Amino acid sequence: MTPRLKDKYENEVLPGLRKELSRENRMALPALEKIVLNMGVGTAITEKKHLEDAVEAMRQISGQKPIVTLSRKAIAGFRLRENLGIGCKVTLRKTRMWEFLDRLISLALPRVRDFRGLNPDAFDGNGNYSMGLVEQLVFPELNPDKFTRVQGMNICFVTSASSDDEGRLLLQLLGMPFRRDTETAGAA
Repeated sequence: MTPRLKDKYENEVLPGLRKELSRENRMALPALEKIVLNMGVGTAITEKKHLEDAVEAMRQISGQKPIVTLSRKAIAGFRLRENLGIGCKVTLRKTRMWEFLDRLISLALPRVRDFRGLNPDAFDGNGNYSMGLVEQLVFPELNPDKFTRVQGMNICFVTSASSDDEGRLLLQLLGMPFRRDTETAGAA
């Protein structure tokens, strides 16, 4: 069974991109390649349990086992040693990527407090989009009784778009709730 968002991409987004970008070749149209989830756990230096909790939360959110990221060098001011576990990350592709994006758009983002839309300018110049969540408990998979410590995460959407405008168009057509600039519309 194909994910709901992948069906939307095949049947609605691709024809919309063809029309908007005036390209017929499917390979020339922007596509979502992967989604990378990353959690930095600064308190893992002193509390190993915090890193274990972050790994378990990431596993439940993504549906696959995350890898633990290690420190590259020792920094005495932070009591950080080399090769010490300080975070975790997961790269989602194919079916898991589409299912995660669907859950993010339809379930998690509406649960964010005071949500007014995502920043439409958080692109890197090559069509890739990055966003952050303040707490991971917006995902309904997580039991708030088990994960009592607030932990944020970064989410990076890697696309095959050649520019920010193409990447923004792709994500808008997929349903990402970007913020509308009301300040500039009201001033004009």
